[in-house]
Amino acid sequence: MKSKSGKHKVKAEKVESEQAQSGEPETDERRKLTRKVYDKTLVGLHVELVKLQQWVVHQGLKVCIVFEGRDGAGKGGTIKAITERVSPRVFRVVALPAPTEREKSQMYVQRYLPHLPAAGEVVIFDRSWYNRAGVERVMGFCTEQQVEKFLAGTPLVEKTMVESGIILLKYWLEVTPEEQTRRLSARIDDGRKTWKLTAMDLKSYGRWYDYSRARDAMFAATDTEFAPWYVAHSDDKKRARLNIITHLLGQIPYQDLPRDKVDLPKRQKPDDYREPDYPFKFITETY
Repeated sequence: MKSKSGKHKVKAEKVESEQAQSGEPETDERRKLTRKVYDKTLVGLHVELVKLQQWVVHQGLKVCIVFEGRDGAGKGGTIKAITERVSPRVFRVVALPAPTEREKSQMYVQRYLPHLPAAGEVVIFDRSWYNRAGVERVMGFCTEQQVEKFLAGTPLVEKTMVESGIILLKYWLEVTPEEQTRRLSARIDDGRKTWKLTAMDLKSYGRWYDYSRARDAMFAATDTEFAPWYVAHSDDKKRARLNIITHLLGQIPYQDLPRDKVDLPKRQKPDDYREPDYPFKFITETY
């Protein structure tokens, strides 16, 4: 069984080459990918994700991907980039709301367990059980004793997951304070993004270093050999998405399954069928 990681490395080098053809110096701003290069590269990665999808179903693999990071780090956009060309029946995204009173009385990890993958599934958590180590801790929604128990118990739970056959990948998107400020500010007056700026986001924004301390403690306790944390710089969203997808593909060895040649069959003749004289309610063609 052969991994595709080498192939993706070549592709990444090609992207850098195409980006550098202008001959201008590579400042941080200059290094941001153009939309043309980004789209072209993403198409190739989407093809590979479809191959991975077919392999996951064929082999009955169970894949669980966790995305964490500060508000505005780019988790949602990365998840969309991963899932936009694959089947939602194979790639399932889980983004749980705040726990109900009943769920608060359960064992903490209990409400996440039903969403773990079965054979032939890839489950992506847009925030996960690590809420306890991050937002719940920083915002005072749990006690320090509960956090300590969580940090001590999580490696045991994740080891059980891995030993059961789940491929567990954990990604942390790291954004700088300056870029986070720019992104959150952009949400204020953008009608497409106002839903992304909640009262909780505003409260969290001022607690940058509390989140840093929480992140550091989380890494120290849960960055294990069997379930390591992978960190991606996400100030440049396009690069972050391409880098994460490339890394993801390299973590799961897969093969390009052979496919039968597909030819569209001949369409049947209408015989005596006629379009009905029915008052269909067509929508207004505004555009």
